[in-house]
Amino acid sequence: MYEWSDEHQAIIDVVRRFVDEEIRPHLDDLEHYGVTPYEILRKMYDVFGLRAMAQESFRRQLERKLAGDDAPSDVRRDPALTLIPTIELCRVSPGLVTSLGVSTGLAAGTINKLGTAPQMERWGLDLMTLDKIGAWAITEPDSGSDALGGMRTSARRDGDGYVLNGQKTWITNGPYADTIVLYAKLDDGSGEETRQRKVLTFVLDRGMAGLEQSKPMRKMGQHASPTGEIFLTDVIAGRDRLLGESEETKGGGRQSAKDNFVAERAGVAAMSLGIIEECTRIAIDYAQHRTLWGTPIGEYQLIQLKLAQMEVARVNVRNLVFTHVERSLDGATPSLAEASAMKLYAAQAACQVADDAIQILGGNGYIAEYRVEQLSRDARVLRIYAGTDEMQVIAIAKDLIRS
Repeated sequence: MYEWSDEHQAIIDVVRRFVDEEIRPHLDDLEHYGVTPYEILRKMYDVFGLRAMAQESFRRQLERKLAGDDAPSDVRRDPALTLIPTIELCRVSPGLVTSLGVSTGLAAGTINKLGTAPQMERWGLDLMTLDKIGAWAITEPDSGSDALGGMRTSARRDGDGYVLNGQKTWITNGPYADTIVLYAKLDDGSGEETRQRKVLTFVLDRGMAGLEQSKPMRKMGQHASPTGEIFLTDVIAGRDRLLGESEETKGGGRQSAKDNFVAERAGVAAMSLGIIEECTRIAIDYAQHRTLWGTPIGEYQLIQLKLAQMEVARVNVRNLVFTHVERSLDGATPSLAEASAMKLYAAQAACQVADDAIQILGGNGYIAEYRVEQLSRDARVLRIYAGTDEMQVIAIAKDLIRS
């Protein structure tokens, strides 16, 4: 059975120390006073040499692009090197992971996969190093779960470029993004039904004429991850902003979005594990020291039942993460149904464990000081973004029926 190696454990210890020293002291600022997460994330990149690693990774990707090599790289990176920081950051602030993942993963990843070499150099590197912040804009007010079919944002041909109109919502990093990867339906004047139109992917920059980025939305949780809306009114995008500079880009907009959904859903399991581990730790410590009628509450069976169920959830979600690591090292990618199953179970488990932790702490669990209140609010969105629970069920069931 897979376990963290000594090297992995050393990384865990170092990341945990950084989290304790550099992030926990600023939690109230992130949660209640509107401080953005970006400087903390940049400091983490500097401390752990992640900036240099990003530059080297970009160099290798660019070389492959210039060589015309579209085949998947045969270099097997240890996915634990990404998952461990995700788990540890989510023990204190899942919003940091959301903002980081969207900028360096979804935005930069889409540009580097679909874009030309000049486009990679123009936008990709700065996103990977966090010199600039990225947003990935696909969701619209009336097309959340039906993101591709229900999309209404349009791209109309105009000479050699395009005119973009529409609205995107619930966009992570939207208010502060320097670079926006935006999906739009091609409106070629043919009268083709909107649901069937081709999906194109563009890269936009802050400050472009007709592009408006809203103020941060007020949300239930993940206050460390700014979320906003994006409005497009006759935004002029030259062909150089169309990823791949072609409407026939290999693995174009629709496939790109689906591939990102798989990666995002699998990553939710690691986020959930961090929340579960921290809530369980806090609940155990509280049950050992809080007394009722002269007895630690951990001695009472109803509290023991909750602690036992929390541990079952922790083990199960940890095993999902470990299985994902093992399979990734073997070069296997989860199917959409498998990634959906991981997300469905892990997100529900994180919400339940956080709620049980609040119940064990009683009134103390309901106030911000003990942090399970924050983690409960932060966990709740895991059952919504990257596809709601209901959409995960549909994806899993369809795959089972077709097999």
